[in-house]
Amino acid sequence: MISVTLWIIIITTAVSLAGFSKEKIKEDLLFWPAMIKSRRQYYRFLTGGLIHGDLMHLAFNMISLLSFGEFLESGFLFSSSEYFGANGKWVYLLLYILALVVSVIPDYISYQDNYAYRALGASGAVSAVIFSFIMLRPTMELRLFFSIPIPGYIFGALFLGISVYLSRRGGDNIGHRAHFSGAIFGVLFTIIACKLLAHIDILPEFWRQVSARY
Repeated sequence: MISVTLWIIIITTAVSLAGFSKEKIKEDLLFWPAMIKSRRQYYRFLTGGLIHGDLMHLAFNMISLLSFGEFLESGFLFSSSEYFGANGKWVYLLLYILALVVSVIPDYISYQDNYAYRALGASGAVSAVIFSFIMLRPTMELRLFFSIPIPGYIFGALFLGISVYLSRRGGDNIGHRAHFSGAIFGVLFTIIACKLLAHIDILPEFWRQVSARY
């Protein structure tokens, strides 16, 4: 049975590849705040995450999603005594879909009257998945710059700090604010979903795992 993560990767890759070969597909689907406001093309909140700028952009996001998403989805689905049991795949899918929208809301507010501003990519939703993973396994080692092993919670703190800095600096055409917004949403979604749906307060367990390292 194909996982939700793999379905997301298959669909995103297919649409992105189509966009590489036909510019109109990309233009019709990318996140364009001014068009959302003026023509009420609300679907762009979602479809912007299906389109990527180039093959490297696509590969980076999909490899990151595969690495973290498969583990997170399995944890949600199969750890029935801990999390969501058979409903885990739907909770995971909801996290991803909502993150696509929520992560770009700050940019929509800032650029809704700027026709020159456009963005694309699933980075905000992928950030939400990564940070949901960190909330459940904060001490598992992640690779900073793909080489330096550090605990997940330290990786998360550095990621947020760098995203804020780069967002304020600007000039690189990368949606660092969407990275930050997606990450924060991933944390809040995981806390709230575990509390409301699984009746579990994950914050004490998060702090227990972190403090156990010292």
